[in-house]
Amino acid sequence: MSETMPVSALVGQTLAELGVGHVFGVVGSGNFEVVNALRAAGIPFTAARHEGGAATMADAYARMSNKVGVVSTHQGCGLTNAVTGIGEAAKSRTPLIVLTADTQGAAVRSNFKIDQDALARSVGAVAERIHSAESAVADTVRAFRTALNERRTVVLSLPLDVQKTQAPTPVEKIQLQAPARLRPDPDGVHQLVRLLRDAKRPVFVAGRGGRGAREEILALAGHCGALVATSAVANGLFNGETFNLGISGGFSSPATAELISGADLIIGWGCTLNMWTMRHGRLISAEAKVVQNDVEDASLGANRPVSLGVLGDAALTAEDALQLLQQEQPAPAQKYRTPENAQLIEQTSRWRDVETPDLSTSSLIDPRVLSRELDTLLPAERIVSVDSGNFMGYPSQYLAVPDEFGFCFTQAFQAVGLGLYTAIGAALAQPDRLPVLGAGDGGFLMGISELETAVRLRLPLVCIVYNDAAYGAEVHHFGHGSENVDLGSVTFPETDIAAVARGFGAEAVTVRTVDDLDAVKAWIAAYEDGHQDHPLVIDAKIASDGGSWWLAEAFQGH
Repeated sequence: MSETMPVSALVGQTLAELGVGHVFGVVGSGNFEVVNALRAAGIPFTAARHEGGAATMADAYARMSNKVGVVSTHQGCGLTNAVTGIGEAAKSRTPLIVLTADTQGAAVRSNFKIDQDALARSVGAVAERIHSAESAVADTVRAFRTALNERRTVVLSLPLDVQKTQAPTPVEKIQLQAPARLRPDPDGVHQLVRLLRDAKRPVFVAGRGGRGAREEILALAGHCGALVATSAVANGLFNGETFNLGISGGFSSPATAELISGADLIIGWGCTLNMWTMRHGRLISAEAKVVQNDVEDASLGANRPVSLGVLGDAALTAEDALQLLQQEQPAPAQKYRTPENAQLIEQTSRWRDVETPDLSTSSLIDPRVLSRELDTLLPAERIVSVDSGNFMGYPSQYLAVPDEFGFCFTQAFQAVGLGLYTAIGAALAQPDRLPVLGAGDGGFLMGISELETAVRLRLPLVCIVYNDAAYGAEVHHFGHGSENVDLGSVTFPETDIAAVARGFGAEAVTVRTVDDLDAVKAWIAAYEDGHQDHPLVIDAKIASDGGSWWLAEAFQGH
């Protein structure tokens, strides 16, 4: 007689065998057994204080580890608590499993009863479920394959009655074959090379789909004389490249924006060239041709008309294009890679190198001055996470990162309050780097319950809170150029965030001037000596710069 196990244990064991990296969650009666099955199989588990926090931790972990993340929730209310984080992950095409309990099929009057499949689909996730003991392994494998191979967020529902059913213990290990990389059609490559050959000022913009294709993209760029840039989510991909413009879009320095808008050919590599990356199209000149390369047909031309769409893996497409271009044009072309542009990029492509007036007072610090100082002080081997709000360009543009796995940007949904969750998940994905969070006071207070999680995990996490005692985006958007506008709904009395942080067990400092950063230096010294095991919260009371340029861009898309 074959041995059996509960379906809940079988699902947990199967996911562990498939190679999920980490599970985050809030455990209730509905998901207690499956989480314990994952833990018993050796998968690390982090207990969050809220399902919304757990979902974004799992999202950030998956983005920064290249492994499938898991968030586990109780049925009904546990899942609804996580919906914003699930929506962010789904819109970002994060490979994530939302392992959620569900009510029994016959429990039509249960207060936990909701249409979980419809809820998942409503935010762009894929709805899957465990149907029976007999199909449990196949159902789990299907959900995992969809998450991994299609880069989708999958909500996998486990009905309580099915969870308790006994299933035969598998006798064979599960083996998954990696999908073949999509090689581009030769005709598309020929058209791409023709455009590259004719262009005088080409610019490449890589998105998340360009991660893993750095060397191939740079080799092609070097041969055809193209400058390179990234979308925000791929920040750091081209670090060390002389002709790297940095981030394209709202975070671009004036020099970067000028060079991109001067291009006569723009190629997006795994990048949808959306309104943020292209400043609502203003970075694309009227005469410029636009090419988009992606592995998904539906992404080609999704945000704007393109002159050419090339379906294929970014590395293979760049590799094939380079081989063909070298046959037609053996010697590299200078084109946009002039010595003058190299010097301009070196001196002004980053905002920290652009002169700005110091708006600091005796009680408020200019956020640009603060960010420059912290970029200098903090160790270079870091992983930066950013919340949403008026402040967000300061950490995004002023804090350098070592590579594309040093920047975690959960901004597809533009939800305020995900920053602290993001930083924790990213920190666990890259434990050898100093985790750094950039957040506004509104977003930090919105998610502050997870500061206890960071303290409990003994994370040496630096939280930079750009504190203007307001929801600054709304203050600047609705108050700009208007008289007698009542902003009382979005402004608040000053909050002593440092004191609140100490209550959670973190170290904290209030910063009003550059001199106040001495306490930060002491914390960093202990970190570099290997003696730092608790977060540092920097409650920075910031001066207003009159409203951020990047939020003006974002509000145009609302």
